[in-house]
Amino acid sequence: MSERPKIIVVGGGAAGLELATRLGRKLGKPGRAEVTLIDATRSHVWKPLLHQVAAGTFDPAQHALGYLAHARWNHYRFRLGVMSDLDRVGRKVILAPLYNDKNEELIPSRSFAYDYLIFAVGSVSNDFGVPGVQEHCLMLDTKSQASAFQQQLLEALIRANTQHEPLQEGQLDVAIVGAGATGVELAAQLHQVTRQISQYGFEIIDPDRHVRLHILDAGPRILPALPEKLSGQVQLELEGLGIQVHVSETVTEVTAEGVHTASGQVIPAAIKVWAAGIKGPDFLGKLGLSANRINQLKVNGDLTLEDDDRLYAIGDCAACVMNQQGDLVPPRAQAAHQQASFVAKALERRIKGNSFNKRYIYRDYGSLVTLGRYSTVGSLMGAVTGSVRVSGWIARWVYLSLYKMHQLTLFGWWRTGLTTLARMLRRSIDPAIKLH
Repeated sequence: MSERPKIIVVGGGAAGLELATRLGRKLGKPGRAEVTLIDATRSHVWKPLLHQVAAGTFDPAQHALGYLAHARWNHYRFRLGVMSDLDRVGRKVILAPLYNDKNEELIPSRSFAYDYLIFAVGSVSNDFGVPGVQEHCLMLDTKSQASAFQQQLLEALIRANTQHEPLQEGQLDVAIVGAGATGVELAAQLHQVTRQISQYGFEIIDPDRHVRLHILDAGPRILPALPEKLSGQVQLELEGLGIQVHVSETVTEVTAEGVHTASGQVIPAAIKVWAAGIKGPDFLGKLGLSANRINQLKVNGDLTLEDDDRLYAIGDCAACVMNQQGDLVPPRAQAAHQQASFVAKALERRIKGNSFNKRYIYRDYGSLVTLGRYSTVGSLMGAVTGSVRVSGWIARWVYLSLYKMHQLTLFGWWRTGLTTLARMLRRSIDPAIKLH
């Protein structure tokens, strides 16, 4: 190991950014280690908010966190790039060349030495090989994808509001494949947005007649992470809003015209979103490391990789067994937060020369789903109370507090308070929907 251990975190999502921040403050600031964060983009948006970016109710230009500035404040280094390979013998992370929008090489291929390497690259949508998904569906894995959806939606509304001929069947319809939290929350946000557009000059569009929203899932019910009663309650609320819910419908093909299912249904939709499953990024399966069938890296109980105890994996890209039945820790923000904290403590002790023999234990604090301004429901888990169903303003407050916890880790109390106040003040001058 070098005199000042080199720690590299690959991936600046919730888990990776929180880990780099903690390590920068604890080890980078006093000069006990060199901490480097690598990410393919220059700014961070909390992934559970991407459905709001897609609907246009959250402007990433105002609220995204710039890695370079955050690195300076928190004593770590940021390097822009995409990991392409791993040299375990020489302990080097290899980055691919980076190109700009004109296909000009912006940054050449580089390599960075490490003593400890943490994979925190999150997950991407899993299309399960369904024909037409890649060609005709939008994903919501990244800020750029969510922004692309928002632009496509806005352009479709502008075109429909100004065309001379009558609106065609399905011209403004949206089909969302996958009825997990992302799909359900996106549908509710889109319903809210399409009911507000008349305030901004879209008088020709009648949302009740011209915009139909569909949610499809292969499972027997929506929101399988929630108790069955809550799942049923949410479905009734969605259907009460006019959102069409299709369960036990396996998608067999996606075309430009719409979504085809195994039962023979064809659901027409101009805009299609795929949110039906996740997998680890494809490059993880090509590094010579132990991975499962969806490219998640297999880890031990202390989150080190089965192949190398100098390598860790946290967040959605980690296949972490949480019980004797072999179930994996679910891909949730709370798991990413917990694992980032656990690995930060482990590395602090290891760099001090102390052993760290603890095992990571996932603590499920429940699940919450927001239907925008209409409702928020979920279940909270407690050691004493067990599972408690919550809804209304209590559930809404708890849901918002999850994002505040993420901000507290990144900014501390003072900056989080200022950020919250600034956002409240901007509500009086900003439109409710992003229109540009």
